[in-house]
Amino acid sequence: MKVVHLTDVPAEPLESPGAEKVKIRWLIGPEDDPPNFYLRWFEVEAGGCSPHHTHDYEHEVFVLEGEGRVLHERGEKQIGPGSAVLVQPGEKHQFQNSGSGPLCFLCLVPKTAG
Repeated sequence: MKVVHLTDVPAEPLESPGAEKVKIRWLIGPEDDPPNFYLRWFEVEAGGCSPHHTHDYEHEVFVLEGEGRVLHERGEKQIGPGSAVLVQPGEKHQFQNSGSGPLCFLCLVPKTAG
């Protein structure tokens, strides 16, 4: 079993083309060797965004703090605390911070994504 506090995991800049003002924390990651999923914490600063991208796996997002929007193939949706997002495999998407404070969310991806 692993128990970790968010602040015990270093925040690293998201090094991905198109990412702006984004930090990631691997709460449960490759070094933990979980059987199925990785759990990541994202913090997007005001005016920041994730890359506008697609991949061949699903992922689920749960927003804990801040305001933003998620762009997808059919438009965009507003997101805020309590919002849950399912991104289907192959669906082009981007998370944008539209608020004045950080946009923080948990992201669950299959282990094959790491």
